[in-house]
Amino acid sequence: MSTTTPVIVYSSNTCGYCKQLKKYLSDENIAFEERNVDTNDAYYDELEALGVSSLPVTLIGDAKILGMNTTRIKAALGM
Repeated sequence: MSTTTPVIVYSSNTCGYCKQLKKYLSDENIAFEERNVDTNDAYYDELEALGVSSLPVTLIGDAKILGMNTTRIKAALGM
């Protein structure tokens, strides 16, 4: 599925749910930008500014989706 709404996924190298989420998005052909907090301190700072301390976090428009929540992701994308 192609979407004009940017999808941003905050993740880390050791997060199992992050891997599941990225696989789900890829399998559904949903383009996303990964922001890995392990490889870029600025992404960690962005995550902290969002008031979140757990991963994964998916941003879709105004929606901030915590964890592997495919129901909320589909809703935010109008699927």
